Amino acid sequence: MTDSMINAQTDHSWWRQAVVYQIYPRSFADGNGDGIGDLRGVINRIDHLRKLGVDAVWLSPFYPSALADGGYDVDDYRDVDPLLGTLADFDELTARLHEIGLKMIIDLVPNHSSDRHVWFREALAAPKGSPARARYIFRDGLGPDGSEPPADWPSIFGGPAWEPVGDGQWYLHLFAKEQPDLNWDNPEVRADFLHTLRFWSDRGVDGFRVDVAHGLAKRLPVELPPWSELRTRTGAGQHPLWDRDEVHDIYAEWRAVFNEYTPPRTAVAEAWVDADRRPSYASAEGLGQAFNFDLLQSDYDAPSFRTVITENLELAARSGSSTTWVLSNHDVVRHPTRYGLPPLGAKDPDSVIAKHGADWLRSGGTEPKLDRELGLRRARAATLIELALPGSAYLYQGEELGLHEVAGIPADQRQDPAFFRSGGEQIGRDGCRVPLPWTATGSSYGFGSGPAHLPQPDWFAGLAVEVQDRDPDSTLALYRAALRLRRELQAEESLTWLDTGREDVLAFRRPNGWTCVSNFGSEPYPLTADEVLLSSSPLDGDELPGATTIWTRPA
Repeated sequence: MTDSMINAQTDHSWWRQAVVYQIYPRSFADGNGDGIGDLRGVINRIDHLRKLGVDAVWLSPFYPSALADGGYDVDDYRDVDPLLGTLADFDELTARLHEIGLKMIIDLVPNHSSDRHVWFREALAAPKGSPARARYIFRDGLGPDGSEPPADWPSIFGGPAWEPVGDGQWYLHLFAKEQPDLNWDNPEVRADFLHTLRFWSDRGVDGFRVDVAHGLAKRLPVELPPWSELRTRTGAGQHPLWDRDEVHDIYAEWRAVFNEYTPPRTAVAEAWVDADRRPSYASAEGLGQAFNFDLLQSDYDAPSFRTVITENLELAARSGSSTTWVLSNHDVVRHPTRYGLPPLGAKDPDSVIAKHGADWLRSGGTEPKLDRELGLRRARAATLIELALPGSAYLYQGEELGLHEVAGIPADQRQDPAFFRSGGEQIGRDGCRVPLPWTATGSSYGFGSGPAHLPQPDWFAGLAVEVQDRDPDSTLALYRAALRLRRELQAEESLTWLDTGREDVLAFRRPNGWTCVSNFGSEPYPLTADEVLLSSSPLDGDELPGATTIWTRPA
């Protein structure tokens, strides 16, 4: 192990400017040939992570699950799904990552369990008012026999948010019906999750990504209001379902557990909240960091990028944390595809998932027309901006290959509950969860020895890891070069904006003289005499072409 790797293992602030690589384990690599990615597959491909040059791995849910929501319906928070491996496999993977200087971050899903969790099975077998039901959110139905739901609230995945259990009571599920919401007012729930945090921390886990972090604390009134009223309620920290101030009491308890370890365990909140509410989640007394999804929801537009960057650096300063940068993840259309489609123009305030590409997905990938080449060119340029910024960057598996979203998956092969619960109106997230191509041939392009659990398109062959590994101009080569340079050039968490004389050209300098210049437009931009360290696309003499980003330093 190198000195830098040893220092990373003991550095308490390693997470502040880390590059974290998200692995969706069921689609990363299949180690046993059953068509589903697993922990053994990750272990077998660990050299890819080493050569890529990331600092940490975020492992999406690997727990026992019926896959009603891609593993985010958890049967047991302290075990591994037998389809994915064993606790011994998990321990081996964690040890192997640590050996090469990488941290392990795991997904935690505290807002809801699965309906197969032992607690929920006990709740269904128990009577009204029982301690078993008190771990979840049950309400009596309306009407003389309780056959009508307690309220007309919709689930985020479509359909109603209340499900009957046959005795006049209904349970709340803000996501799929197989995901009953836990009652975080219950001391038993709180204590059990503290046990879970220690269970994984004791096994060497370095941090946690907290799913739906803004949803745990709820205060449902006796008379449940109609959804038309609830969705328009205002008052920061006082919504009955989301982003209540009391949620931070929970995370203060978690922080006490994190600080029992050396170095302290880290956490990052997936909290879809107004920007000025993020610092509370990212505070040193709470989770410590919160996702900033603003670039993910932005069009490829220079003024928008500058506003997002400026605002989020200011928010990070308020919390004392570092900000996070995200362009793709397991919930959204991949950014090369978003950038190759007509701009969205604005975020949809009623959706927690960016709508970029929604119409294109519904058409099966035919309308509007996707400019694949332009989308990838812009994606490469945006990635160099992301990796030049102070703070941590979260990469999603496959983006280092320049993968586009996969459209046209047949309905009978789809898996996302959003597709089925919305009657196909929401196509869902399967297109960014298609298993990765490792080789140019084979029934699943090297993902496993047999077919993959989601269909892979023919164009995956040309983007396989083995193909790009031989091409110095590939997207994979760009990511490797950028991550290597980032380690060398990283400085304190600040930047200075530079005047370019053009609204469509952004430039900023980091404290050590490292400069990032990005041309969002179509007209070339004249280069200075600085030394060009890296370019997202080939340069045109002494000019910076459109949709291109460069890193420079004084010559």
